[in-house]
Amino acid sequence: MSTRTDDADGTMTETCETCGRNTPHDVSIQLRTESQRSENAEFSREPYRVAVCRRCGDEQTIRMNNA
Repeated sequence: MSTRTDDADGTMTETCETCGRNTPHDVSIQLRTESQRSENAEFSREPYRVAVCRRCGDEQTIRMNNA
């Protein structure tokens, strides 16, 4: 998940496991429901960092609070 800035144009890049190199990514934070039970769903939302490679479309997710 290392992010770096390409000095040439200021683009943020990350290593893509599928492409095998540093590529531009779209990064967002999403709340995802982890419980399958509808009565507990509102209490089981957790933040995830979602990075999608702009070249191949590969999506990588990381749970933000792995406590």
